[in-house]
Amino acid sequence: MTDSASDSYSQTLVLIADTFYIRNIVGLHFIDLCESSLIITIPCLVLQSSSSANLDRPLSPFSSLATVIKNHEMNHSAPVEELNLRVHQTYTSSDENKSEHSVLTDDRSDLFDPNFDFDAGTLEEDSPYAEVRSAVANFDDPDMSVSTIRAWVLGIIWTVLLAGINQVTVYRFPSILITNFVALLVIFPCGQAWARVCPSISVLKMPLNPGPFSIKEHVLSSIMASVAAQSAYSTDIIAVQRVFYGEIYSFLFQWMLTVSTQLIGLSLGGIMHRFLVAPPSMIWPNTLVQCALLNTLHSQQYAGIGRHRGPSRERFFLMAFIGAVLWTFLPSYLFTALSIFSWPCWIAPNNLKVNQLFGFQSGLALSMITFDWNQIAYIGSPLATPWWSEANVVAGFILFYVIITPIFYYTNVWYSQYLPMVASHAFDNTGSSYNLTRVLTNGAFNLQAYKDYSPLYLPMNFVIAYGLSFIAIGSTVTHGIIYLRKPTLMHFRRSLQEQPDIHARLMTKYPQVRGWYYACVFVVTFAMACLCIELWPTGMSIWELLVALGIAGVLVLPIAMIQAVTNRQIPMNVFTELISGFLLPGQPVAMMLFKTFGYITTFQAIAFTQDFKLGHYMKIPPLVMFWAQIASTLIAGSVQLGVQMWLFANVPDMCSKTQKDQFTCQNVQVFGTASIIWGAIGSRLQFTEGHLYYRKSSLLPHLLCQFYCVSRYLMGSHQEISSFKAGIYQSKLNVSLESVIFGGPAYVPPANSVNYLTWAFVGFIFQHLVRRRRFLWWAKYNYVLSAALDGGTAVGVILIYFCLQYPLNGTIGINTIQKWWGNTVYTRTLDWKSPPLRALAPGETFGPPP
Repeated sequence: MTDSASDSYSQTLVLIADTFYIRNIVGLHFIDLCESSLIITIPCLVLQSSSSANLDRPLSPFSSLATVIKNHEMNHSAPVEELNLRVHQTYTSSDENKSEHSVLTDDRSDLFDPNFDFDAGTLEEDSPYAEVRSAVANFDDPDMSVSTIRAWVLGIIWTVLLAGINQVTVYRFPSILITNFVALLVIFPCGQAWARVCPSISVLKMPLNPGPFSIKEHVLSSIMASVAAQSAYSTDIIAVQRVFYGEIYSFLFQWMLTVSTQLIGLSLGGIMHRFLVAPPSMIWPNTLVQCALLNTLHSQQYAGIGRHRGPSRERFFLMAFIGAVLWTFLPSYLFTALSIFSWPCWIAPNNLKVNQLFGFQSGLALSMITFDWNQIAYIGSPLATPWWSEANVVAGFILFYVIITPIFYYTNVWYSQYLPMVASHAFDNTGSSYNLTRVLTNGAFNLQAYKDYSPLYLPMNFVIAYGLSFIAIGSTVTHGIIYLRKPTLMHFRRSLQEQPDIHARLMTKYPQVRGWYYACVFVVTFAMACLCIELWPTGMSIWELLVALGIAGVLVLPIAMIQAVTNRQIPMNVFTELISGFLLPGQPVAMMLFKTFGYITTFQAIAFTQDFKLGHYMKIPPLVMFWAQIASTLIAGSVQLGVQMWLFANVPDMCSKTQKDQFTCQNVQVFGTASIIWGAIGSRLQFTEGHLYYRKSSLLPHLLCQFYCVSRYLMGSHQEISSFKAGIYQSKLNVSLESVIFGGPAYVPPANSVNYLTWAFVGFIFQHLVRRRRFLWWAKYNYVLSAALDGGTAVGVILIYFCLQYPLNGTIGINTIQKWWGNTVYTRTLDWKSPPLRALAPGETFGPPP
């Protein structure tokens, strides 16, 4: 565009703004004429009265001009800032306009939503969030097939397959899980084949082949399979009872325990539906990746994709997916040093401090480089989490793990120099791994044996992780009380039709799940839990079960709200372990049950709610979703228990370190160790006055965090750092930054600096730079790229495992590819030997007596 044409263009748009400021100009139409290669936009202002026959209601100056700004936001010649100013003038001068848009701002007046797209103006026919617009279609076909025989059969088949396969592989080292992304991808060709091959006949008046495999059928089948993708937490309790304590209870106990721990979470999540699913501000970023993938596979076209020129989403996904599958062979098998890229340790393999700072195995992994998407996305896809959330998470990680952890370690706080700086297990006072069998007598804790042996020492990364977990829970509760009261009350009174979001209004066409459905599920599953506790010698009582469920009930809403906005879940496992350690000392099985009903109930509630949000975006009838989740949970739990029983009955030396087929049950060992640390030894012998990890100064960070939350609120520290965009004010400090900063590093251990810093770096590129500078590219491809990398990497790892690692007990290439420099260089360093800074002589000990 020439300079004169550009100036004319700008003047025209400003003229539009000036004209809009005149109250009797209420309509705007554009006629796009193409002349040669130059697109000339001619505004046609149409004077209309409010009784115009062409419009149900006149277009307001605000909404019309917001549309102009939206259509021209990527045109650098458009004077967007000046237009926004005119919108502000129109907005503030008209009570009518203010009331028209109050539905979008009333729930944000006290709680700033950093994901809200203030540049979008009023989008009555789409979501007010750019992320949602780019991944979710803003229309629905209520007549599209969804709850069909085909969808249910495919869902049940993949529920059984995923539950069975993952239950077998989770006990083997190295383990591999078939994720819900893999199931989503594989279900698609299965559905397409069914549509082509299956005859068009009916069974019980329901067609076996209702036509093309619809996107809604695909969503329903995928959600059922996703329930089975992760092993039920109760199976770890059952395995620990067998391996550590020699307790084998009946299948009825195991089944009721599994069903109750899984479905109590469903009932709790359903009760929170109106707070966590219906509001548009609860965007649940992870679901957007699945939405983008589903829409890409089914070639859905909608306005939010944008007008970016380039390959179609389908072609882009296929290229990225194939590339991810092929690339995975390099860092995961052929050249594993690209994954564990501790290059300073390769240069100085015998320098202890270099290895402690840059090593992956026992160091802080400050090399900050990896070429493995598994490492980059270990804590979640960086292309799905909002950049402001990633920035706060990595800020907390740098503060506590890059700065504070080495300071504490090198000043020998808590005798940490006698241990590796980073480890995933506990130690005794000789610097060796803690021998738990020395403090147990017939499966019960022996206090005298404990005093004769050693206190339990934790590596510095564990101590920091525990401290952050406690502070994160406290800040979450404080933030919920202060800031989430008004939004919660508002959504309690608001119906779906009143939500300022097209997706909520579209869902009003479908009957909702009534509250008594969830109440019935809760009553039945609670009765199962009570029977498990009372009829078998678990060491737990009903009132302790009520305490655990009370913790879940209180914390689920603030934790879920924070995750729905930030894509980060606040850790609860350590908190429930600590509480159970005080309530149930010397009762390891009871501790595991308390932790499961407190922590996993919340986890399952959030998982089910996230699935409901996926159904909400994809317009799946809520009643169908409800029954699909119930059915898949019952099927998956039964299959997992059956497979587990078969393994223990038919695999010799199951869960022993010398098991010949590598069924060493690493997760069971970790879970069992935690049951002894928190259940047998208990919290009193570690965190109360007179013991190692009790310090009054340790409470200071927690108190400062709570003081900051409260003072920020009392001082009105909405702090009116306000900016005006498209007529809406925003307050930038009311997000729960404390919970994100303290709870964000929850994956440590086993995550390390490489996982966090590369994750944040990739997120900065795509969620900040690309989103700001190439928004149309980002809107079309960002979530598709995330799905392709996640799915392609998962498929590549599965191919490597079943083709190259599982056969012949992993001996393929044992003298060739497995021994070359690129697969062994990182193991020839002090990092891999995990030495402490201070070594003890044989027979020497450190620290105080127990």
